[in-house]
Amino acid sequence: MIFELMIALTVGAVMFGTGLYGALSQTNLVMIIMGVELILAAALVNLVAFWRYLHPGEPAAQMFVLVVMAVMAVEMAVGFGIAIARFRSRGSVEMEEASELKG
Repeated sequence: MIFELMIALTVGAVMFGTGLYGALSQTNLVMIIMGVELILAAALVNLVAFWRYLHPGEPAAQMFVLVVMAVMAVEMAVGFGIAIARFRSRGSVEMEEASELKG
């Protein structure tokens, strides 16, 4: 059981690192959104791994995972909507060219 937890946590850590690199190193808005989604997915993998290890019979963590997945879907839809609007108006989704979005 502890070996399975370590595998899941390692997969989550690799996913988190990949997402963090993707979110911080890219200038394309779509790639940044994908990196953030990967970070959230890694957090969900770790949450489910700890839930299965500590409380395998309680459904509370499952409901929390479903809520976070719904938030991820909404965040992705809003982000891609902004990217599409930006591409239609300016022809680019590069963040270096998006200085007009500053407060």
